[in-house]
Amino acid sequence: MVQCEQFTTPVDAVISRMRALDSDLPARDGLAVFNRVYLAVTEAVDRRIDSGRFPDARAAITLDVRFAERYLAAVDAAADERRPPACWRPLFQFRHHPGVRPLQFALAGINAHIGHDLALAVVDTCRTLGCEPADVEDEFDRVGDLLVSLEERIREDLMPGPDVLQIADPLTHLLGAWSLERARDATWTAARALWALRRLPDVAEEFTDRLDAAVGLAGRMLLTPLPD
Repeated sequence: MVQCEQFTTPVDAVISRMRALDSDLPARDGLAVFNRVYLAVTEAVDRRIDSGRFPDARAAITLDVRFAERYLAAVDAAADERRPPACWRPLFQFRHHPGVRPLQFALAGINAHIGHDLALAVVDTCRTLGCEPADVEDEFDRVGDLLVSLEERIREDLMPGPDVLQIADPLTHLLGAWSLERARDATWTAARALWALRRLPDVAEEFTDRLDAAVGLAGRMLLTPLPD
């Protein structure tokens, strides 16, 4: 089991910050849509940690917090009129677009957070704990399994009903091209690659930039406005 150092931000503080965002943002805001989804996921992870369902609770907490910090940093950057990572820019750019559906906002945020932030959070966690990615793979898998289980519910809750079939068909086609499970698998590979490249900072930075750009492109596609 990993022997962990003290993490910097408790999960409760992360949840409190996301709850504050939920209260402050208009319900139809694309960022608010994703934030509600992520808040539900983080609360579920916190309950599982409290109930002992993570064998190494401190490693799970550290990964959860490092992960959330990257999302909150992107939110702060946009609020301060600084450029967030490329993976997040489509969501901030289109968050008020009337032609983008809530499910698109939710999955675009998940795409950015899983496809880019999670890989970097694994590296952050390993640096904090002084361990290897393999030492936190169980925690990574358990969080990933929870996300996959929630994805189906998210799609069911946010998919338009039969009264709007004129948009459901293109929406189904668009969102069927993206898979959380595939994104999670790619993220684990990216995290291992970044860890292996940690002593080659120039190469690691280039790899991170390319990953960020690629995930941002996928997010832009997910946010394609659809006809009314």
